[in-house]
Amino acid sequence: MDRRKFIACLAATAAADPLGISFAELPQANASLSFESPPSSTPVPIDFVGLSYESAQLANPNFFSAKNEALVRIFRELSPRGNLRLGGGSSNYTTYSNQAPTTIPFEVFGPDTSKTVKEGTITSALALRTLREFLDAVGWSCLYGLNLGQGTVENAVHESAAVHEILGPRLLALQIGNEPDSFRRRFRSESYGPSDFLVEWDRFHAAIVAATPQAKFAGPDISNKLSYLTAFAQEAPKHPDVILLTSHYYAMGPASSPVATIENLLSPDPKSATLKPKDLHVIAEAQQAAHLPYRMSEGNSCWDGGKAGVSDTFASALWCADYMLQCAAREWSGVNMHGGGNGFYTPIAGAPSTGFIRRPEYFGIKFAQRYIGSRFVRTNLAGADPRVNAFAFERLGRLEMVLINKTSEPLRCGLPSGAKASACLRLGAPAIDAKQGVQLTVTHDRYRPEAIAGPYTATAFHVEGALGDMGRRDR
Repeated sequence: MDRRKFIACLAATAAADPLGISFAELPQANASLSFESPPSSTPVPIDFVGLSYESAQLANPNFFSAKNEALVRIFRELSPRGNLRLGGGSSNYTTYSNQAPTTIPFEVFGPDTSKTVKEGTITSALALRTLREFLDAVGWSCLYGLNLGQGTVENAVHESAAVHEILGPRLLALQIGNEPDSFRRRFRSESYGPSDFLVEWDRFHAAIVAATPQAKFAGPDISNKLSYLTAFAQEAPKHPDVILLTSHYYAMGPASSPVATIENLLSPDPKSATLKPKDLHVIAEAQQAAHLPYRMSEGNSCWDGGKAGVSDTFASALWCADYMLQCAAREWSGVNMHGGGNGFYTPIAGAPSTGFIRRPEYFGIKFAQRYIGSRFVRTNLAGADPRVNAFAFERLGRLEMVLINKTSEPLRCGLPSGAKASACLRLGAPAIDAKQGVQLTVTHDRYRPEAIAGPYTATAFHVEGALGDMGRRDR
């Protein structure tokens, strides 16, 4: 179904059904869904939703500030208790000073690329104080990155002490270094590897703890080389102040790659993803070795700042909703989508002087936010296109399921005998490549023995009769 036919179909049938689907034109049930019980014992964490920004943004103390009321409203609308991660490529260039800045080098700082001016950016105590006020205003915590790539131990000690004192309970943890697995040939020798990183990390960690004994840490915050995660996880039990494992994930990249397309983004296994499904077991094994939760601390649709016509379209919202629910199903502790400035993949674009806009991906994150505090229920989806995913969550004994249809055809999904579904929320847009018009729409569908998902949509359904009061029984 091409874009024109897709729009025409929605327009012609919107009045016939709340989901905008013509039932006369739908195929017979082409998929079936069943549920396993009981649900996970661990609810999706309250701070599961997160955003990631470059450390260099702190060179402007007026950005993350309670006075930046427009940004405060957008953060609070996204999640009442999220996590803001500060780090990225620019953290390898920043330094810290107690002195207030005499000049502000830029208003906003977007995702790091080779063209980004970042040399000499300074984080000040003033920026940390305004950051604390911002975090208090939005109710979020902070995952804070320190400069290992080109920084000194002395500066890290100085900065971490100030961060710990000023951010106080809003500080989740410190991260020493950003993507150390990419240091080789950039900041370190050709032979640099996981063991070398751990030696450096230990040196920074020991000095920081000597000055700030209450500090907590997360890591290794790698790009994609999982050997670093494995090595870090094996050493983590020696350090009780390490509370979280972290690494990054980008579905595609670089932006210049010819395979960085909408079609590839919506595929079940993007060709240039920084982590393949077959490697997910490494993260699980690292968690088991370290006895720690895991958080995807930086990622998005396409590294190198995102790709125009892909990362800034509805496709990114649909991918994001699907990816975040996959992470929730794996019982990861959270996901921080990278952004800032006017980069193509940023969920929130703009500046205080020009105003802010919610990019399509913002709505994908907000869709996933719906399941904070819920417990994941495993599903079995049969007969569907690989680009269709199903999820289910239980809260207070009530079951809600999600169908994410990343195909151009409507989906009719049969449910277990006795179960009925009623659509309650829909994430949609005029077209898969739409940059505007993305909406989260509350629906009022009637209960049916099948679930109907439109083309290129994420749809949430209330479900009755599938698991009964199972959610109450196992409490």
